[in-house]
Amino acid sequence: MPITHRHMKVFSAVIEAGSVSRAATRLNLTQPAVSIALSNLEAELGFSLFHRSKGFFAPTTEALHLHGEVAQSLLAFARMNQRAEEIRSGAVGAVSIAANGALAINFLPKVIAAFQVENPGLSVELKVHSSRQIASLVSGGQVDIGLIDTPVPVAGLKAEVFRLKCVCIMRNDDPLRKVSVVRPDDLSGRSFIGITGDHTVDRQVDSVLSQAKIDVKRSVSSAYFAIARNLVAAGGSLSIIDPINGKAHLSDGVLWKPFEPKVEHELAIIVARERPTSRSTDTMFKMIKAAIGQVCSA
Repeated sequence: MPITHRHMKVFSAVIEAGSVSRAATRLNLTQPAVSIALSNLEAELGFSLFHRSKGFFAPTTEALHLHGEVAQSLLAFARMNQRAEEIRSGAVGAVSIAANGALAINFLPKVIAAFQVENPGLSVELKVHSSRQIASLVSGGQVDIGLIDTPVPVAGLKAEVFRLKCVCIMRNDDPLRKVSVVRPDDLSGRSFIGITGDHTVDRQVDSVLSQAKIDVKRSVSSAYFAIARNLVAAGGSLSIIDPINGKAHLSDGVLWKPFEPKVEHELAIIVARERPTSRSTDTMFKMIKAAIGQVCSA
């Protein structure tokens, strides 16, 4: 019969209590049950653990040598149970997230901060890459959650796509601050900051302006929505960007207005399709979705 956790608990209780009867009370067991467990443990070990004679009961030298190891084993078992409960409840672990520069600057830090308030035992790693690099990292299991622009460029991914209605941003002293909705005519002749890299938002804006026969001055372009906002804050230009960056409260003197006709930015949250996700990853995924939903409804 192998040595069990029960054997160790009984042995340790008898050593600490000093008698079988007191150990039985401590363990909420009968005295015969404790005696049988001790006898089975001695048989398994091959030596006696206690001196037994009329009116005398004391641990052997061998038992005293063994007790330290048993106490450490019981402590390790208790720690293992505690850690298992923490893992089961989602109170321990790590989550890795990758996003492009825009979301990493003005969106994810607040989500991560809220996540860690609710899950203080969990660590988070935030990486910044291009959408294509992020898709490859998530597919290869190097990152748990990715936030990328569509289309999703790599197979083997599960994606949840959000269509975010873009807004027009300007300085808070811009003449357009008085309009309720910015339209193509309002952009005529204005300095306009676009997004480089043949971005889908820029293509939509170009189509809208072309249909309205409106010309804008594209004197500056930017690789990220967040940088476009900084450029607007620094000068008098306008830009049409995603609502996550456009509606962010940054105290930078920039305000946003709805833009019509609709221009959409498609954002995808991705995880590996065939790889099971941890509880901590599921929790973070839900919090990111909820935060995006709040932006969409604002």
